Amino acid sequence: MRPFTPLALLALVALAGCKPEPATTPAAPALHQVATWILPATGHAAQPDLIVAADGGGVLLSWIEPDPQGDNSHTLKLARFADGKWNTPQPIGRGDNWFVNWADTPHIAATADGALWAHWLQKSAAATYAYDVALVRSADGGATWSAPVLVNDDGTPTEHGFVSLWPATDDSVGVAWLDGRNTAGAGHDAPTAHDGHAAGADEATMMTLRSTVFDAALQRGAEHVLDLSTCDCCQTAAVATASGALLTYRDRTAAEIRDIYVARFENGAWQPGARVHADEWTMPACPVNGPSIAARGDGAVVGWYTAAGGTPRVKVAHSRDGGASFATPLVLDGGEAVQGRVSVALDDDTAWVLWLREAGDSQSLQLARFAPDLSRELQRIEVATLQGRGRGTGFPQLALADGGAYVIWTDVVAGKPQLHGARVVAQ
Repeated sequence: MRPFTPLALLALVALAGCKPEPATTPAAPALHQVATWILPATGHAAQPDLIVAADGGGVLLSWIEPDPQGDNSHTLKLARFADGKWNTPQPIGRGDNWFVNWADTPHIAATADGALWAHWLQKSAAATYAYDVALVRSADGGATWSAPVLVNDDGTPTEHGFVSLWPATDDSVGVAWLDGRNTAGAGHDAPTAHDGHAAGADEATMMTLRSTVFDAALQRGAEHVLDLSTCDCCQTAAVATASGALLTYRDRTAAEIRDIYVARFENGAWQPGARVHADEWTMPACPVNGPSIAARGDGAVVGWYTAAGGTPRVKVAHSRDGGASFATPLVLDGGEAVQGRVSVALDDDTAWVLWLREAGDSQSLQLARFAPDLSRELQRIEVATLQGRGRGTGFPQLALADGGAYVIWTDVVAGKPQLHGARVVAQ
């Protein structure tokens, strides 16, 4: 047997010092809790929108208030929450010819140049669903606003709405909307038409999805037709990804299949709409329940409601490639209590999904937190119990800032709408 040499002994000592570290258990994700968030909208108010300020300076909330004198006028207001407090709410616009609806609501947007953008709907004729999209811009943080310009320029007394806004460049805003110009003369203005059409309708009379871009001078760019047949009154939603704009909406086929689609703006052009998932929901009327979308770089999450097979469900799906493809969706909730009306948000650490349920005498607002790619559920929280029932509670809104989530919803108390808010923060 050969004796150990000094070099061999040193090697053994080195090996002894290379023992693997004991395995450690990954830290459990921090749980979150709901905290009250007092809002500046203290009276009758509804139709909220909630976004993060482009400069990182807090969140922006818009809402509609009816004129207290009851003269059919409405005011669209804006307030900023930053450093733990609200500024004084400012009016964006006011009108006595607006189309004000629980589902087709105004939205706001912020671009990197510091400008704010907003839209509302205004009547174009006496027919119930004859209205246009008006767009305004503020260069001073919402203190003053431009004169409105019309987004749609077809001049037909038909429905134009369900708008999405997104930053197209540092100083321009993208606008997408459902456009009913092709429905003129097709009976679209009948009282029941807003919630559906007869099966087998001529494609030439369908609702279309269109988009354009407005620059800082409110000059309108080229108009693009993105889809020739969409669901008539489901919300659209859009975000800017690392690859370009990503727009989601509810499509409508000749066989009355109304599944969720996305359209991507890539290499200077809109790509054809593609289905997020084949739910195969055959529905002869519009469910008035559109999708929501959020993005971070090229990661994107879409959340939506479907009742394919007769069972209401809330689903959410993740994309790693800017919306070019989506993984098999998760079913978050299902059953007759599910109302949908989904809102999603995404940051580096978490994907958030907000939706409504209705059971018994009240509704409840539910929130789920996931890993950003939806691979792991982190927590579920009931944010609030609502007194209101049915559609009057509208669509809740969700935005991420200050290390947590801000949530806005509408309740109906004694027949009047009220806005409520909450912060969801780490314990």
